[in-house]
Amino acid sequence: MPLHDLLIIYLIGTLLVFLPSFGLAKLFTRVGVPAWKAYVPFYNTWVMQDIAKRPKHWVFWQFIPVVGWFITPGIFIEFAKVFGVFSLRQHTMASLFAFLYFPWLASRPTTKFIGAEAVKKHKKKSWREWVDAAIFAVVAATLIRTFIFEAYTIPSGSMEKTLLIRDFLFVSKLSYGPRIPNTPLSFPFVHNYLPIVNTKSYSELIKLPYVRWFPSSPKRGDVVVFNFPAGDTVIHAENFESQNPYIDIKRRALRGSAEDQGYLADPVNYPIVVHPVDKTDNYIKRCVGVSGDTIQVKDDVVYANGQRQELAPSSEINYLVTVSTQFFDPDVMKKEYDVDFDKGEYVGMGNNVYRMLLTRTAKDKMLANGFAKNIVVDSTYMGGGGEVFPYDNVGGHEKWGRENFGPVWVPRKGGTVVLTPENYGIYERAIRIYEKNDFYQGNGKFYLNDKEVTQYTFKMDYYWMMGDNRQGSQDSRYWGFVPEDRIVGKAWMIWFSWDKGPRWKRLFKIVR
Repeated sequence: MPLHDLLIIYLIGTLLVFLPSFGLAKLFTRVGVPAWKAYVPFYNTWVMQDIAKRPKHWVFWQFIPVVGWFITPGIFIEFAKVFGVFSLRQHTMASLFAFLYFPWLASRPTTKFIGAEAVKKHKKKSWREWVDAAIFAVVAATLIRTFIFEAYTIPSGSMEKTLLIRDFLFVSKLSYGPRIPNTPLSFPFVHNYLPIVNTKSYSELIKLPYVRWFPSSPKRGDVVVFNFPAGDTVIHAENFESQNPYIDIKRRALRGSAEDQGYLADPVNYPIVVHPVDKTDNYIKRCVGVSGDTIQVKDDVVYANGQRQELAPSSEINYLVTVSTQFFDPDVMKKEYDVDFDKGEYVGMGNNVYRMLLTRTAKDKMLANGFAKNIVVDSTYMGGGGEVFPYDNVGGHEKWGRENFGPVWVPRKGGTVVLTPENYGIYERAIRIYEKNDFYQGNGKFYLNDKEVTQYTFKMDYYWMMGDNRQGSQDSRYWGFVPEDRIVGKAWMIWFSWDKGPRWKRLFKIVR
């Protein structure tokens, strides 16, 4: 963790224990403790624990980055109790607004020190026991969700058949190192919008820089959850958000699309919302290129540094399959080859040829047992197509498409690229948005923070992500690189799955 970022985290923790000191000093004197001890950050919480006869090791927990912010309010509540404070309202004030509450408590003439023994004799009402237990559960679950693992639901078919719609899975935050939230002030268990009221679920009153504990890089082949890079600015309306990204709408509008110009001209019905990094929508894809790789796609096959990367066994591609028989049972097709007629995963093309959406495993099985005479990629299939990154016609980019793309170099931290008109569109967003620079091209020259430059050295590692449903996935071919600060975690295990009933065979399946 960079020293600068660590200092910011500890500065916030120090302010949490120091700001209430003006009220704590007066309360200390009532107990016979010198007032100056209230003004020494963290030593004052040691004194509070001593007065309240509570475990002193809580004080050391405060030095765990971010986690310590949740410990300090607990110390404040325990200290308030020795002055006869037991109501839920008062405990809420002591934990969340200590800098106001303790001066107010000290100013009241009726405030009396009752001691730790009297606190032990106090009996909570049964409803308070439930409330306190619920608060503890929320705090514990929030910490687990932030730093260890989190539950996700698969909303789309871009990763079929590896992951299916309505698969519920656990994502490990420890695999690549837990990421400190950029916006720690947020409602628990929701992502970026509150249900029903449909407003932001977080506050940007406190904003933290990107920090990751014990960082580790995703590997090629990992199934990764990340914050959608192009989802930092969205139109907050049905069928928009990350499904129809703002940057795509803006680009089409600039090219003359009247429909998209209409969206941008109507902020009442199509409001534009900017999200911080950790509150952009979550995506899940397979990492096919790591920082420093040169990635190219040829006929739907990925090549990393010139080496062919085999499809994952459950990756899907539309093939033209010449079958050896005219008659086959849909139930057998689903059971033996995982091809579902009801979902339109195979359709007849005539002359014993079928378009089939097959996994690598199913393709190999059909050829091995003689069911299929010949299987070739159906490059004419247009489902999921569209304009691809970097959306220009410079340097041969007009020839790039979903099935044939690149080559493109994936930036790595400390790696330097020589800037050219041909690669400006490829790296412009990474340099300008992800790495927060004023960067533009003019008169054949490049300007970085008002200085003319000919090259750029990247500050972060980047990754290339693609869906296992190669011809039905919105992935890096359409929006480019995933910066390291967007990486959330590694897909670990499917804990439940549902499709008109539980998919029992998928329960507790490890994601590979």
